[in-house]
Amino acid sequence: MKNTVLFSLLLVLAVVGCSKKEAKPTASATNENYSSGNPVTAPVDYLGAIAKAKKSSEKTIDTVALNQAVQQFNVTEGRYPKDLNELVTEKYMPRLPEPPYGMKIVYEASTGTVKVVPK
Repeated sequence: MKNTVLFSLLLVLAVVGCSKKEAKPTASATNENYSSGNPVTAPVDYLGAIAKAKKSSEKTIDTVALNQAVQQFNVTEGRYPKDLNELVTEKYMPRLPEPPYGMKIVYEASTGTVKVVPK
């Protein structure tokens, strides 16, 4: 009798645990979040997340540094630089930063704005 109760309990737990559940999207889910949630692919998901975070941080740091140099140039010279190379020639920056892979730096001389956008 004990064995049948124990066996039926284990059978119910196995059926409930193995039933297919549909994943509901959460508020924090974005189009860029492709984590599978599978423990086997966790290292690959982790490395992908690190690469994406590195690209994002490089983009932010480059944009902030360039915007600061453009603003310093504007305050000192009374105008925005014609192009970003003028920041280097006038010694506001030692060199222009390299954009992250697959990105390019876009500078608008009329407004003095610098953006890093996909190629």
